[in-house]
Amino acid sequence: MKAFVCNEFGPVDSHNIEEVDDPVAGPGQVVVDIKATGISFPDVLIVQGLYQFKPPFPFSPGGEIAGVVSSIGEGVSKIKEGDRVMGSVGSGGLCEKGAYFESQLMPLPETMDFKTAAGFPLNYGTTYHALKQRGELQPNQTLLVLGAGGGLGITAIHVGKAMGAKVIAAVSSQDKLDLCMKEGADEGILYSRDMDRDLQKKFSDQIKEITGGGVDMIYDLVGGDYAEPSLRAMARHGKYLVIGFTAGIPKMPLNLTLLKECQIIGVFWGQFAGLNSDVNAQNFKELFDLHAKGEIKPFVTKSYSLNETAKAIKTLEDRNVLGKVVVSME
Repeated sequence: MKAFVCNEFGPVDSHNIEEVDDPVAGPGQVVVDIKATGISFPDVLIVQGLYQFKPPFPFSPGGEIAGVVSSIGEGVSKIKEGDRVMGSVGSGGLCEKGAYFESQLMPLPETMDFKTAAGFPLNYGTTYHALKQRGELQPNQTLLVLGAGGGLGITAIHVGKAMGAKVIAAVSSQDKLDLCMKEGADEGILYSRDMDRDLQKKFSDQIKEITGGGVDMIYDLVGGDYAEPSLRAMARHGKYLVIGFTAGIPKMPLNLTLLKECQIIGVFWGQFAGLNSDVNAQNFKELFDLHAKGEIKPFVTKSYSLNETAKAIKTLEDRNVLGKVVVSME
């Protein structure tokens, strides 16, 4: 079979498609004929050795998959051959077939196609856990989404609106802002890609103006120079959700948390899903219900072939993505 293979850490475009042996299902595993794989920012990091999880060589990145089960191993009890499945598998998804543990997969609803499903687990799993368990978002609260134009940011708009919040999308370009407004954001802010102190103050003032004095919750997947001005615009008792650092890990003035009696809260969905599998399963049941009702509408903005995998990952590294990107094997 074909696979996008990382034999050593290096730049995204240094890795290639190779012919490798077909996988065999071990105890507790199933083999999935992969139809589509979601691309996310961890894929940018993992091939360069910059992610906290470093698989043994050789490996294929790609943590979100959707496909059809072609064989099952000993001890598998909930999945059978022919089942449509989706899942968050950590890595090993950018190939035509993969062997995964039964616990990493879940049934693919009939209402969802393979490409949509491949972009669903990480983004919606992260966001629902962030806003429900970690942030405890309430109806009519204000929610600021930093980096709202990418796949994860659009997800935060969808889930935030479904939970009854007023959502403010903060992005770096007009086309991203147009997409966010189309996807349900109530307000939008354009920020500069290069922030000096004056631009940081302007950004903070814009947040305060839109929210009437301060924002209740911040969903930050950007970090960098955008973090501090956002924290300065936090309302009293607000919650700052740390999702990621696509613009770098920020240095935060913690005296602001004292002055505002606010909280900075980490969100690590992968760890939560492993340690609290029952709660995570309930989250996805609720997400599938929201999808069936049309209250969240996931979509894919760009699909690449397996041979174009490096190009697909590079679009995330260059921060040129609108919405969700997938690699399709069909």
